[in-house]
Parts: sequence; C-alpha cells; structure tokens
Amino acid sequence: MAFLELKEVRKSFAQNVVVQHFDLAIERGEFVSFLGPSGCGKTTTLRMVAGFELPSSGSITIEGKDITHLRPNQRNVGMVFQSYALFPNMTVAQNVAFGLKVAKWQAADIGPRVDEMLNIIKLPHLAERYPYQLSGGQQQRVALARAIAVKPQVLLLDEPLSALDAKIRVSLREEIRSLQRKLGITTIYVTHDQEEALSMSDRVVVMNEGRVDQVGVPFDIYNHPTTRFVANFVGTLSVLNGKVVDAGTVDIAGQRVSVGRGLGSAAAGADCAIALRPEVATLEGFGGQGATMNTADLATRNRLTGAIEDVAFLGSVVRIKVRIGTDLLSLDTFNNPGVTPPERGTAAVVTFSPADVLVLGK
Repeated sequence: MAFLELKEVRKSFAQNVVVQHFDLAIERGEFVSFLGPSGCGKTTTLRMVAGFELPSSGSITIEGKDITHLRPNQRNVGMVFQSYALFPNMTVAQNVAFGLKVAKWQAADIGPRVDEMLNIIKLPHLAERYPYQLSGGQQQRVALARAIAVKPQVLLLDEPLSALDAKIRVSLREEIRSLQRKLGITTIYVTHDQEEALSMSDRVVVMNEGRVDQVGVPFDIYNHPTTRFVANFVGTLSVLNGKVVDAGTVDIAGQRVSVGRGLGSAAAGADCAIALRPEVATLEGFGGQGATMNTADLATRNRLTGAIEDVAFLGSVVRIKVRIGTDLLSLDTFNNPGVTPPERGTAAVVTFSPADVLVLGK
C-alpha cells in the first residue's frame, strides 16, 4: 500500500467539473509535482489533500487512514502558499511557533523547535524581525519553516516560488529539494513551470482539464510523452504535419522521414504529425555539428531541406528555426564564438535520427 493514495477523486462546483478520475499513489518520502496550465485542477487537487476542499466523490488516504472528510486541523499536513500567508503582526519566530501552539506542543518544546527550524532555513539572525522587514525569498523560507515545524506526514506546496524573481526561484527551489531530501517528507508540489517540475521531482503528474494525462519520472515525461498535450506542454517542440507513407515512413512537405516508432497500424495516406525536440536536430555543415558521428550514424539519419527562418542568440545556446514546407522546425546548438550563425533566407539541411521522432497521438 502506498503512503498517500487518491482514488477516483472527483471535484465539481455546481455543474463545473474541475477534477475527474484522479488516481495517484505516492510513496513515503517521494517528491511529486503536479504540472499543468492554469485551470487544469492541480491546485484544487492539492486543496483536497489539505482538507480545504472536499471531494465530490472518491477517497484520500494517508498510511491507510481515510482522511477524505477530515477537517484541515485533523490532518497532519503542512502547507506553503504562493502568497506566503505570514501573520504581519508576528515576528519570524512567532510565525514559526504558531503552528506548534495550535498543535498543542508543550511550551518547553516550542522554543527549541523554533530555533531548530530557523537554523535549517539559515535565518536565525532574523528571528525578531517582522514579515515586512524581509525579502520575498526570506518570507517564503519562513513559511516553509512554519509548515515543517509540526513534523507533517505530507508537505504541500502551492506554487511557492511564482512571486519571486528568476534568480531567487532557482536558488530557493534547490534549497527546498535539499531540505525535503534531508527530512524525508512526502511532498506534493504544484507548479506550471516545467523547469521546476523536471528539476525537482521524483515523479511528475501532468494534468490537463482536470485529468491526469501522464505520470512518470522527469526523463520519461520529457523524452517519451504519451499524449499530444504532454508533448506540446513539456519543453519546446517542433510539430511537422504530413501523411503516412507506410508503417515506418512519413511524407513531410514532399520529403520522406523514417520514424522509429509510433505509427502502429496507421493507413497509408492518413494525416499525421511528427514532433522533434530542438536538441535532437542538427544543421548540416554548421559549426561542426555532426562531426563526431560515424559514417553509419550519418547514413541512417533523416534529412529535410528547408530555409533559415530565424536565428535567436540565447547566450550559451543559438536557436535556429528552419521552414520546412508550411511548418517551422527549431533546433538548438551551443554557441561557438568562432562560428557565425547562418543568415535568414539561406538554404538549410536539417538531420535527425529516426529514433528521435515523436509521432503525436491523441
């Protein structure tokens, strides 16, 4: 039996169904992210685990105990909100101590626990400050310390970094992940940021319109999407439309492309779409790309001819867009100061392996 289980959970507000057929089993100590666009039901699902919303049907259990209809204060769950939700009239130390008092900890134990939490988040020197005297990153650290001070069975984080600037977000997400591993707390993290979900999680749950589209480790979510939505939502993807030639070949703008998998029993002449990640394609003759491939590898690669549509300098990476028929194919190459990027309008040949082609399904 899994540590935390959601079985056939459904939530509706009047006639509006926001979560449906939600099944998930989370192991003890696992870090799981709910990833999806705004309105897909991820925060509502988190709030049902916290007890702030009751499921319309289905069940939620922790260590085999049914908590579906328990009030929030009857569940041993800690939650960190996007808006920090610190008490403005309390100091940092008092904010961290608040949950301990509500949980009826002994007065003699509260002080040492608060000191321990402030040391963990590296803010012991700010114990007597008020929230308005802290930066956004510091406030979120305090909110995290308050949530874990009561030793929750499950830690819930609802887009906790979205209000912070990019550099602070990267730093704090590393701290959150490190702390979660150290304490071994089972954690659910809600985000619409792909990079956060992929870099922090043991597993990612990709949600779409209230349903789970795919659950898997970050490597599989990115490299082996099982639905068109996941393929398009996670990472950058170029979609090329064409027609099936046979079980292993697709026609793209009058050019043949071999695919490694995915066509199944599709009939010849049927419309289809293939997709490529920008890092799997190379621009023939540009910057030495493909120079390390052996002759056999080069011979089996697909080749599509098109024209350079755009070149974007992104620092360490140069993103090149090539027009193939009516579609655009993006490819990434590392910046080389000694190589001038190609010019717009010039002819280009893009190569890629059949194994890297994604055939998009539903």
